[in-house]
Amino acid sequence: MRPLLLLILICHISSPVKHSLKYFLTGSSGLPNFPEFVGVSFVDDVVVGSCDSDKTTPEATQDWMIKLFKHNPQLFEIYDQMCLLILPNLFKVTIFTLTRRLNQSGGVHVLQNMNGCEWDDETGEMTGFNQYSYDGEDLISFDPKTLTWVTQKSQAFSTKLNWDADKARIKQIEYDVIQMCNERLKTHLAYGERSLLRTDLPSVSLLQKTPSSPVSCHATGFYPERATLSWRKDGEELHEDVELGEILPNHDGSFQMSAELKLSSVTPEDWSRFTCVFQLSGVKEDIVTKLDKAHIRTNWVPPSEFPTGAVVGVVVGLLLLTLCICGLLMWRRNRTAPDDNSEASENLNPRPDCQSPSLSSLM
Repeated sequence: MRPLLLLILICHISSPVKHSLKYFLTGSSGLPNFPEFVGVSFVDDVVVGSCDSDKTTPEATQDWMIKLFKHNPQLFEIYDQMCLLILPNLFKVTIFTLTRRLNQSGGVHVLQNMNGCEWDDETGEMTGFNQYSYDGEDLISFDPKTLTWVTQKSQAFSTKLNWDADKARIKQIEYDVIQMCNERLKTHLAYGERSLLRTDLPSVSLLQKTPSSPVSCHATGFYPERATLSWRKDGEELHEDVELGEILPNHDGSFQMSAELKLSSVTPEDWSRFTCVFQLSGVKEDIVTKLDKAHIRTNWVPPSEFPTGAVVGVVVGLLLLTLCICGLLMWRRNRTAPDDNSEASENLNPRPDCQSPSLSSLM
């Protein structure tokens, strides 16, 4: 472990986390050069599969997902039928119905659906969800407790009444987002255990551009994505003078993030009171990095340390080289000059283009 990480810990102790299986579905009309239907599946917020109406078959985006399809061909057939036939037609009909009920004609319209489930691996609690948005606004969602559709939009009330009256569909949705989703989620977790259930702790560094710049606490190489990074003073989390960055993916599938602390209100005597704290879901202990000037990494070089002697040497060298070239040109003209004294006298005077450059012109 690098010495710049003044850490209080570290141990890999697993704690209960929630796992999820989510499907993001998008249907559209009036969008040129774009599939009418697109579906993407996520396990614990990791993309594991996708499909669209322009493709001939669903695609697995994880090696373990390919293995799952190979060992469970019936599951692949379900995805294949849903992605390429059932869902595209359902979304197409629903968009047509909504445009009529909302008195719309032509133009671009987008219907989106997110459905799936979450499972708490400690309590065993399973929650399901199924919600729609239309043209970028929430439209209607399913309440698995009351087995009814809920909407805040008056324009969607007739849709709610129609969907509530379809008892067969409600029964199917209840089964999909609870029982079936639970079974599929656990199957996915079993195949993707090495990838999905791992916990990788990051390396944490303190970075600064100049002595007056904010200090950035940078954590990289962690997994899963469910993590937080914060600055604290005397153990209390800071919100003022702190700028949190987004969680970004690394090329190896891990993640990185940063949090900047402005030093304008921090006195040198108070530095020891500040810490950067990294928390990873599934790991009980935090990674705590103390704010210490000795451990800040920077590329900044004080002006007094610039190699001015070398710069002066280069300028002097260029000056001497120019003088030598001009002297050589005058010597060659003198050797070829005529005997006329006036012409020779003129040739002995250097031309304007061979005048010695001033030091200021080279600087």
